[in-house]
Amino acid sequence: MKLLVLSLLLLLSSCYGLERDCLPFHEGNFSFTQILNGDMKTSTFTRYSNYEIERYEGKIDTASIRWVNECECILTKLNPNSNQNKRPIQIRILSTTTDSYNFEYSLVGDSKNKQRGTIKKINNICSLLNL
Repeated sequence: MKLLVLSLLLLLSSCYGLERDCLPFHEGNFSFTQILNGDMKTSTFTRYSNYEIERYEGKIDTASIRWVNECECILTKLNPNSNQNKRPIQIRILSTTTDSYNFEYSLVGDSKNKQRGTIKKINNICSLLNL
């Protein structure tokens, strides 16, 4: 009986796993919403295979992307305006759905201060331009 229960538990636990199909998120239009200083803030960005263009509060920023593997990349700002912005950001996709992914990110070399978030893929160009 114990063997049957253990086998059943093993079978059920092996059937459940987080999906990570990261390739669809290497390119496209995306939005990221987070709370900063008590206010909900949203940035939108267009990602290409080697770089991305972000729009946030009327400002445009560009960064290069180096994919380490299918689900991890290093983002480096092309025109940093401070020493803080000069440091690359490491991003790791944890799980995916058809139109979003959960991820964690930190400055490269600062694994103690990892943060998490969710990014949504958007296909409507009006949503990207906040119209």
